Amino acid sequence: MASKSNGLSADERPRPSRTYRSALRQRQAHETRLRVVAAAAELFAEHGYAGTTLAKIAAGAGVSIETVQAQGPKAALMIASVEFVAFGVTGDQSVLDLDLGRRFVAITDRDEALEFIVVEQTAIHERSARATRALYGAAANDPELDGYLGDLIAGVGRQVRRLLDVCRERGWLRDDISFDELVETTVVISSIETYIRMVHHDGWSLDAYRNWFRRMLREAVLQPHRSAPAQRSASARRRTPSGNSAR
Repeated sequence: MASKSNGLSADERPRPSRTYRSALRQRQAHETRLRVVAAAAELFAEHGYAGTTLAKIAAGAGVSIETVQAQGPKAALMIASVEFVAFGVTGDQSVLDLDLGRRFVAITDRDEALEFIVVEQTAIHERSARATRALYGAAANDPELDGYLGDLIAGVGRQVRRLLDVCRERGWLRDDISFDELVETTVVISSIETYIRMVHHDGWSLDAYRNWFRRMLREAVLQPHRSAPAQRSASARRRTPSGNSAR
């Protein structure tokens, strides 16, 4: 006779649905990937691309080498590690779908939005500079990695375009320069390469870099503030400085 539990036989008790099990597996797979990518980011930054093996990544993530291999080739893991360190996600997910993008969209004041971009982008550069330097150094001698780097650079341009689209809709951008040129200008000003040159190579402080970054965006990309024209009353226009009516 079948055993009973809560009045139901083993065959009658509810079982997790296939949808639930599928969602659980997807979540577990996603968490495993992030663990692997996080371990890879630390190792790439510390040992460089050549000095980081899949075995080291597996040990750092606490998974098997087969699990690491399932995440893609080593070059793809290098790119994913830079994305993870910078944004906490991997892949070409729109920045507007991330917490960072949602907070930016919620800002309605132009100067506050500018400050947000300067502070957040600088923080991203601080987090990702070591991994990015390892990436660029390795890509120079690895055609496969160089191809992935090209995709990453193109992805950065798409993210900048998405943010500037929000600014354009709000009338914050210069209207005497094409939108495509404003995107390219912003990409160059805000790039990790520019940050590394100024801060790591030339010894600029973070405050000095942020001040420069803010000024460049304000002067090269954003619409200048227009002061309201001075208003003069009809009577003031008709009077001389002495206060007598003009004749």
